Amino acid sequence: MISNRKPLYRLVLVCVLLATACASEEPANSTDVVPAETGTRAESKVDRARILMLGDSITAGYGLDPAQAFPARLQALIDSAGYDYEVVAAGLSGETTAGGRRRVEWLLRNEADILLIELGGNDGLRGVDPESVRENLTAIITTARARNSDMTIILGGMRMPMNMGGAYRERFESVYPEVAAANDVVLIPHILEGVGGIQELNQPDGIHPTADGHEIIARTVWATLEPILKRGA
Repeated sequence: MISNRKPLYRLVLVCVLLATACASEEPANSTDVVPAETGTRAESKVDRARILMLGDSITAGYGLDPAQAFPARLQALIDSAGYDYEVVAAGLSGETTAGGRRRVEWLLRNEADILLIELGGNDGLRGVDPESVRENLTAIITTARARNSDMTIILGGMRMPMNMGGAYRERFESVYPEVAAANDVVLIPHILEGVGGIQELNQPDGIHPTADGHEIIARTVWATLEPILKRGA
């Protein structure tokens, strides 16, 4: 049954104090052209189940009004379908899998029922060793499971542009299905499916999706998420 209530979306941009220290440890040539935005964390509505989105500037909606970013679009889909879940968008511009690994335990101080991991794009464009990406993603999953063994975890796969070289692209892209299989998590094969590399769906930098691109991302995630919500996560 479709709910007619006004969407209760409350987008939360999370910034940890240690992110400042972490930024100094990261290489300067991030895929993002500005430092991470600073925000404050709102209180979660008590009785709603929570979907935590751990991500980079894609989750943060770089270059857009937050209401245009895919977490907000996804919240609208959730509310329209009548599911009582709140999306918490923990996107940080320039974030890597190593940064997500450092942040996840702090973010999970408030319980989450579903964790969606959207990380690795910055790692790949920097040429980070895919084995490091594998290790960091696995550590994020392990930390989340230690907090809540019943948590549903969704891993968003990433692909690299052709200019990264065939051998690197193959090694990098294989990490996501392998990590998902080894840790029994749900895989979205390519979270930027139908958006990555398509000029009209990306901002002038060629990396960050437009509002229309974010709508497609939301639909891609929804195709995986909605069956999970239907069976009660």
